[in-house]
Amino acid sequence: MPPPTRNLYQQQAHNKRLTIVIMSLFVVFLVFLGFGLDMYLTGSLENYIPLGTIAAVGIGFGSSFWSLSGGAKAVLNSTGAVPADESNPQHKQLINVTHEMSIASGLPMPKVYVIPDPDPNAFATGKDPQNSHIAVTQGLLDTLNREELQGVIAHEMSHVRNYDIRLMTVIAALVGSVLLLSDFGRRGLFFGGGRRGKSDSKSSGQLGLILLVLWIIAIILAPIVSQMLALAVSRKREYLADASAAELTRNPLGLASALKKIENASAPTQSIKKGAAHLCIADPLGKKVNAKEGFTADLFGTHPPIQKRILALQAMAYQYQTATTSA
Repeated sequence: MPPPTRNLYQQQAHNKRLTIVIMSLFVVFLVFLGFGLDMYLTGSLENYIPLGTIAAVGIGFGSSFWSLSGGAKAVLNSTGAVPADESNPQHKQLINVTHEMSIASGLPMPKVYVIPDPDPNAFATGKDPQNSHIAVTQGLLDTLNREELQGVIAHEMSHVRNYDIRLMTVIAALVGSVLLLSDFGRRGLFFGGGRRGKSDSKSSGQLGLILLVLWIIAIILAPIVSQMLALAVSRKREYLADASAAELTRNPLGLASALKKIENASAPTQSIKKGAAHLCIADPLGKKVNAKEGFTADLFGTHPPIQKRILALQAMAYQYQTATTSA
């Protein structure tokens, strides 16, 4: 028997719970890298001093703080985004639609930017709703009608409302911290080993050896594992933002139509680089893995397949119409 279909609010709750689990795993993984470094340097559980663990947590928090402070500006500068110009009719419509979605969501009006790129795409960034930014490409303004544009902006406002902008900024910082620690650990392995304490008992020595082996495996796999965790969060947040956008506009088919047009665009978004790819409504790099389903796509895709997202939005429209008819 197939599992029961979740409604909009159940899906939102499910995605939020899953994101918390993945973020917890991320933090545990970061702490384990620091703990393993301590074990490697002391060679003993009895002589354990948590310097590496404290350093790992400090690096993670420090990177996150720096990213939250200046990350949004850096992302916008890297894409060549410019503030929307009210004297431009397309930009004026974008500002109006954003203002509408700001009212619908009950959030402050974000700053609106346009990226001079012909490929349709959009993203939101910032540290909180009071300091949020939405950027769309010129290609998006040229491609979508007002109803479709409203769906895309609602999607991005949902990222702001759900604090995805903060979450993904912190995740990017944690990925960088993991990569830094794993690189440091690999260099330590190359230049020499830890020392074994003389007072180690046999049992603690065996446990320490097991932990050391696991740590060595972890630092080797850290770049892959951290990217997998980050991508898993990114995919789940896209589904949640789609559902939230349907809630704001009461028109899931508007966003579904916009996603169809975005998918049919053949060229990648040249102005948006790899570091900001996970922020976008659709993969700006044009990776084939994002169009697939299955184990490989679940591990390495930055976005869920657009066709799957469109089907979910169409299902929401059908459920809404059914509820309205039967009422």
